[in-house]
Amino acid sequence: MKKIDAEQVRKVAKLSRLDLTDAEVQEFSGQLSAIFKYVEKMNEVDTDGVEPLAHCLGVNNCFRDDVVRQSLGVEKTLANAPERDDEFFKVPKILDDNSGA
Repeated sequence: MKKIDAEQVRKVAKLSRLDLTDAEVQEFSGQLSAIFKYVEKMNEVDTDGVEPLAHCLGVNNCFRDDVVRQSLGVEKTLANAPERDDEFFKVPKILDDNSGA
């Protein structure tokens, strides 16, 4: 098993732009080493013939029927809008003129 040392934790922290204390580096070193140990143990399991899964439980999508129905209309839709511009929601500008958008 490969042990994750403090220098590797510091390198990953720097790449992630995290400022870790020496105590955190030591703690994460132990935690990451334990994770790698567990992954190595999982690699020992024979998975031949096992179909890969996207989820460990049987998940079914609950879609409703797509049925065309009457919309709310402009007045009802905009009734509680804090600000509006005729038939549209008015929202604060988030991009400046130099944003290129």
